[in-house]
Amino acid sequence: MHKVKDKYFKTLIPSHDIQAKVVEIADLLNADYANKNPLLIGVLNGSFIFLSDLFKCMNIDCEVTFMRVSSYENLRSTGKVTQIIGLKEDITDRHVLIVEDIVDTGQTLVNVKEQLVKMNPASLKVVTLLNKPDAMLKPLPLDYVGFKIKNDFVIGYGLDYDGHGRNLVDICVLAE
Repeated sequence: MHKVKDKYFKTLIPSHDIQAKVVEIADLLNADYANKNPLLIGVLNGSFIFLSDLFKCMNIDCEVTFMRVSSYENLRSTGKVTQIIGLKEDITDRHVLIVEDIVDTGQTLVNVKEQLVKMNPASLKVVTLLNKPDAMLKPLPLDYVGFKIKNDFVIGYGLDYDGHGRNLVDICVLAE
């Protein structure tokens, strides 16, 4: 049990399972993007740990960058997406992989994809460690998914509760 701020969280996905899934996804990307030099775009803040581990497991030529968007306040999505730090790289004719920590309502991802499609990438795919299918507001194709989880609030491995708990090595669920 972990206390983060005023809440208690219990382990949902242990670190060793996360790391095995990261290697599995990296193996798929290595095969699918061999000789394509993909650009991995991490959506900050949550994706930084997942993207770092994923990037270290990739053995093909690839590049990494980040963009930052926000749609969360306290324990729930506000539904409003605000781009805070934009993408500086030219992605025209590049194979682009959006790397997310979690896709729940899908609103953030829809907004990010709309922005990136306007930049004319050769391809645009989504890699997410976690997906909450029951929280999705409309169908959204996710190309590489680590774990499908229930519509519960989770923290750890980059995911936070009001900025706290990102450094937990396991993915933890609200215990209340």
